[in-house]
Amino acid sequence: MYPPRHFAESDLAALDALIERDNFITLVTVADAAPQVSHLPVIYRRAGDHVELIGHWAKVNPQSRNPGPAKAIVHGPHAYVSPSWYPDKDAAARVPTWNYAIAHLDGALEIFDEEAALATLVDELSRQQEARVGQDWRFDYERNDLRVQLKGIVGFRLRVQDIRITFKLNQNHPADNVRAVAARLAQGEAAPAREVAALMLDRLARRE
Repeated sequence: MYPPRHFAESDLAALDALIERDNFITLVTVADAAPQVSHLPVIYRRAGDHVELIGHWAKVNPQSRNPGPAKAIVHGPHAYVSPSWYPDKDAAARVPTWNYAIAHLDGALEIFDEEAALATLVDELSRQQEARVGQDWRFDYERNDLRVQLKGIVGFRLRVQDIRITFKLNQNHPADNVRAVAARLAQGEAAPAREVAALMLDRLARRE
C-alpha cells in the first residue's frame, strides 16, 4: 500500500482502535503466481511493537495449505467527500475524494492443527463475539460432538513484520475544510461516515 506522507500513521494505538472496531480482516497470500484471499475474524495480540494475528480457515480452503508470506488488511471506516463541502471549493478547484482509515500488516503465516490449540482459539473468538452480541455461548471441550468439528479447521498465526497504517482524513487541507467536511459527514445516516467525521476532528485537534 502506498501511504501518502500526509496520511501515514505511526502510533500503533491507531491499529489497536481499528482492530477493536472490526477484527474481520482480509488475508491475502499468493500460490502458483495467483492471489488467494480469505475474509476471517482474528484474535489480535500486541506487545509493544510485536503484533500477531491468530485465526483459522476451513480445512478445505486452499489458503490453509500455503504458509509463508501474507498480507492482512484491517478495514476501518470510510466515506465519500463531495468537493461542494469545501469552503475553498472554487478558489482551490477542489475535486471529489474518499476519506478512510486502513492498515496493511505484512508477515509470515504459520499453520497449526493441534486440537487443544484450535479449541482455545475457537473458544476465545466465540467469547469475544458473544460478548458483543450479549450472548454467552462457550466452546465445551468435553463435548465430543463439538470437539470432533475441530478436525474441519486449520489454525494460523501471522507474525507481523511490517505495519502500514493510513488515515486519509483531509490532513492536507486547511482547517476550515476539515471542519466543514466533518460537519457534513457527522450529519449522515451511515455510521461509518460519522466515524470518519470523528477521526477527522481528532486528527485536526492533534495538528492544532
